[in-house]
Amino acid sequence: MQTPMTAAGAAKLEAELKQLRGVERPRIIQAIAEARDLGDLKENAEYHAAREEQGFVEGRIKEIEAKLSHANIIDVSRLPPSDKVIFGATVRVLDVDSDEEITYKIVGDDEADIKSNMISVHSPIARALVGKSLGDEVTVDAPGGKRVFEITEVQYIA
Repeated sequence: MQTPMTAAGAAKLEAELKQLRGVERPRIIQAIAEARDLGDLKENAEYHAAREEQGFVEGRIKEIEAKLSHANIIDVSRLPPSDKVIFGATVRVLDVDSDEEITYKIVGDDEADIKSNMISVHSPIARALVGKSLGDEVTVDAPGGKRVFEITEVQYIA
């Protein structure tokens, strides 16, 4: 099953994968070799710590490889400008009740970070916004109750 991912999200995962394969993996292999030289492996804390870290790193490498192999990478900056909200778009909305403006970027599940206003395409707000256009009002069933947003700006930026 293909999973949507922004080009920036894919680049971030590829950079992490490169770091894990090229830096962390060799460092851990060296640490294991040094710990083996210390003697009895049953009571060698350095050896066990290095092996545990190796398991974590190898697991993360497999996880990233799987995510990238199932990713449908979408670079919205290559799409013609439009006022329609799609995956990867940066959307400015006006909360009709509080008169507060909020900017969201609609991203894949792994990229979502509410502190950076990057919301998952599967979140209630993103589901309400996708497919709508500039000037539309949308009602979102949020955990705190219904909220009404007006779309004030749609950008396709990387």
